[in-house]
Amino acid sequence: MDNLAKDKTSKLLVKYSIPAIIAMLVTCLYNTADRAFIGSMEGVGAYAISGLGVTMPLFTLIGAFGVAVSVGGSTNISIKLGAKEKEEAERLLGNTFALELLGGFVIMVLGLVFIDQILYAFGASAKTLPYAKDYMSVILLGAVVNLSGFSLNGAIRADGRPKLAATIMIVCSLLNLVFDPLFIFYFGFGIKGAAIGTVICQLINFIWTTYYFTKGNSNLKLRLKNIRLKKEAVIAILTISITPFCMEVVTGSIHLVTNKFLQGYGGDLAIGAMTTITSILLMFLMPIYGLSQGMQTLIAYNFGAKEYERTKKILLQGMFAAFVFLFIGFLLTRFFPDIFVNIFTKDAVLEKICLEGIKIYLMTLPLLGVCVLGPIYFQSIGKIKQSMFLTLLRQVILFIPIISVISKFMGMKGVWMSQPLADILATIIITVFLVREIKHNKINNNEYNKVA
Repeated sequence: MDNLAKDKTSKLLVKYSIPAIIAMLVTCLYNTADRAFIGSMEGVGAYAISGLGVTMPLFTLIGAFGVAVSVGGSTNISIKLGAKEKEEAERLLGNTFALELLGGFVIMVLGLVFIDQILYAFGASAKTLPYAKDYMSVILLGAVVNLSGFSLNGAIRADGRPKLAATIMIVCSLLNLVFDPLFIFYFGFGIKGAAIGTVICQLINFIWTTYYFTKGNSNLKLRLKNIRLKKEAVIAILTISITPFCMEVVTGSIHLVTNKFLQGYGGDLAIGAMTTITSILLMFLMPIYGLSQGMQTLIAYNFGAKEYERTKKILLQGMFAAFVFLFIGFLLTRFFPDIFVNIFTKDAVLEKICLEGIKIYLMTLPLLGVCVLGPIYFQSIGKIKQSMFLTLLRQVILFIPIISVISKFMGMKGVWMSQPLADILATIIITVFLVREIKHNKINNNEYNKVA
């Protein structure tokens, strides 16, 4: 077994990060292909991808509920398993499943009843509404199997089978790459076909994970008697769910705010351009999120062991790796932007807007390693308040005031510039926080060594 407090930090960082990076890359591949297929729809691709952009706030909010309940449920299940309370763990499994079923049903009904009003509120126009509605109506129909299947996948990790949980996600993502072109082009369903492919994969995940907990060789079993809401279990789940739910809601809110400014200053195709550019951004950010997962385990362990120099070393090695990777991404998108844009659209008008925006919006790409890994460092050492503040700093505390002010004076160019300006300020502030924390840990380390 690895000695997390003694083995070479660079070796550990590679070993613990690579699996998460691979999983993130597969997810990124699915998202990229999904949007690329939609953007390549002949004659309507530009407005179709703009319609997809309109759905992002709602899509994120649905995911917020699913992720939050899944995290709350799997964390409580792990605690009960650690305490050898298997029966209570199974009760929590049933309650998590029931909560996701109920939430999925409520989201489906309310979403379908008020779909036009919701999409208009999120930036749809007469031109983009048909595409947004075609896509989102199918996604909403699949909300029940999506959310409940997602919670069971998380529970599989808590059950001690993380590789199986990852395998299911990877298989479903790869199947989606097959289903998307099949339903979009071969069967001629257009953007609705992309949603059908997604929901079929969610159904496969639901069937696979349900089978595992009912007929498979799982440690815990999903029993009918436990699929009912119990006050104590629900409170325990929701208590842990609050933080991830708030973070996901913030992400959805940022999509909403950005869409409003894009629609106001650039129209429908500006939303499509932002959807395209953020898709390109995710190609380079997703591996950094994977890196952060590997770092989190190593920093938390070494901080707990009072190996403060090692925590600093892991942080700096991670940030260096992130900077190099993101700087390569910056160079590629700076000198070959058309190659990336053409993955998602061949529409001349949309392409022109994308090429104007990408050079401004991604100008601070190399700095994002600090913005992503800095808050993760504080989360890893148990300083949740600092982590929450620094996470919200870039996309809420700084971004919203900046875009509100600068867009009034610079119009669409101001919308593109808002995020880079927020990135620069966030990087400076996060660096100050990190330097202070590292100095504080160095003092604690010296005192600890004197006592020892």
